Amino acid sequence: MYRLYKLYVQAMYNTCIRMVSNQFDAEDIIQESFVKAFNNLDSFRGESSFGSWLKRIVINQSITFLRKKKQNFQDIDDLQILADEDEENSFPEIDPMMIHESIKTLPEKARVVLNLYLLEGYIHKEIADILNITESTSKSQYLRAKQLLREKLEKEIRYEY
Repeated sequence: MYRLYKLYVQAMYNTCIRMVSNQFDAEDIIQESFVKAFNNLDSFRGESSFGSWLKRIVINQSITFLRKKKQNFQDIDDLQILADEDEENSFPEIDPMMIHESIKTLPEKARVVLNLYLLEGYIHKEIADILNITESTSKSQYLRAKQLLREKLEKEIRYEY
């Protein structure tokens, strides 16, 4: 079990910290996730890789944590978001740390959807199922996160130049 822990702990921590944006909370969630995984190894059916199964546990534990903090995911279907998907992105080179720090400042709901979609590779239907929201809310949250991130980065770039 120790070898499994060493093999996966950093990747699972990275997934978790992107969702909860707090080192101490992420460490607690990772610990709880590994305990839960090791206690339920007999339920691992091998339909996916162990890493995928463990990541799902980490994501579910992170979402449970966020919900306990009363960060409920609500429908925002009526939110008007102007997103021009064809807009040319002509940004100067951006420091990855600037992007990471900007993502951390996004509203929690939008940040979680952005991370699940862009970084974890889930589609909106899966995100909707995971977060218990509608698929259109997932898309709206994603567009909102993208718009806010774009605005934050443009502001940072203007400030630097």
